[in-house]
Amino acid sequence: MNTNPTRVFVARLLGLDVFDPLGDRLGRLRDAVVLDRGPARPPHVVGLVVEVPGKKRVFVPMTRITSMDPSQIICTGLVNLRRFEQRGAEMLMVAELFDRRISLRDGSGSGTVEDIAMERNRTGDWHVSQLFVRRGGSTSPLRGLRRGGGHLIIDWLDAFHGPVDEPQGATQFVAQHDDLKAADFADALHEMNDKRRLEVAGELQDDRLADVLQELPDDDQVQILTSLTPERAADVLEEMDPDDAADLLNELTDVQKEELLQLMEPEDAEDVRRLLEYEEDTAGSLMTTVPVILPPEATVAEALAHVRREELTPALASSIFVCRPPLETPTGRYLGVVHIQQLLRYPPPEPLGNIIDTDLEAVGDQGNVSDVSRMLATYNLNSLPVVNSDGRLVGAVTVDDVLDHLLPDDWRAQDGTPRSKRGDRRG
Repeated sequence: MNTNPTRVFVARLLGLDVFDPLGDRLGRLRDAVVLDRGPARPPHVVGLVVEVPGKKRVFVPMTRITSMDPSQIICTGLVNLRRFEQRGAEMLMVAELFDRRISLRDGSGSGTVEDIAMERNRTGDWHVSQLFVRRGGSTSPLRGLRRGGGHLIIDWLDAFHGPVDEPQGATQFVAQHDDLKAADFADALHEMNDKRRLEVAGELQDDRLADVLQELPDDDQVQILTSLTPERAADVLEEMDPDDAADLLNELTDVQKEELLQLMEPEDAEDVRRLLEYEEDTAGSLMTTVPVILPPEATVAEALAHVRREELTPALASSIFVCRPPLETPTGRYLGVVHIQQLLRYPPPEPLGNIIDTDLEAVGDQGNVSDVSRMLATYNLNSLPVVNSDGRLVGAVTVDDVLDHLLPDDWRAQDGTPRSKRGDRRG
């Protein structure tokens, strides 16, 4: 292994590319795994967590790291690509040690860990050596520290480390992972222990938490939502897509479900209540009640402005449903659909009523999911309009809704085989 550097701060490495000896990119560094050796000895760094293509996180032992500096990380390339899972006394450095409160052994106060240095000894093993701490309390001198405003660097052994079950902040973790897509953040959240998962989830803003919840397995969704105060849980449900909120509420008891619906804004709660009335395996049970809906007098320019909205998924942005007022579901009479490709072929002032695709039939809200799947596949569509018995648009089913329904319940937790059936990740 290279002789330089022998000490690196982990926060500076997060997000770095990891390469094999030939220069091919293996993935990106997301965390480091340490082994707790008790209060008298600093934790031993046993490996890195690397996100490989496919957004899967794998374990790379430190014995396979040949070079590590603030610009890149190089490994032997011989990596077991099974999904990373913690075991025994292992801890994730970023997920579980960052944001932890510590007390200084000289009695001068306390602080919060914002970064951690790991150091290689003469035998080639890596261990935690120093902490970069945001100071809290008094500022009397402490042996071996360097100051930078309200921060200081101390040796690991110069701090008292509280029990792992003490409350731990999550500000630093959330800030460092702010650039992750919701699905990737959800993957990281799923791999945490229960305590840390709830701490990190509690730090997220309502809209961000709603996006992340929609990407988590059902058990994680229920655990997080029920850990919140009822008032905040209702706020988060309001930020979710109505169909995802309805699915989550269906996992709760009737008492919990009704309490949260009562706390939600009446308009949001009404959308969710309508979805909860549908039988499972019907188009109505899968649909979203908030697709893009415009009147026939609206122009191509107006339609393009609507589908540019950031909160729309690609599937929902692919179609504009044209209806008579009212335009809130259930709408007035459903007239037809305009596909996004049509918008690109017509001048901006063209009314949507002139370019409606009337050949595509809507599906009934009581229609079977298998019929919906067949139509999406037959006509290569991303979404389908859903109407009630009066011919009023009540929502739209997207291809991702159908896939989510058809896949196994634990598909988000799978990596070829269910998590509980995977073998040891290390080879």
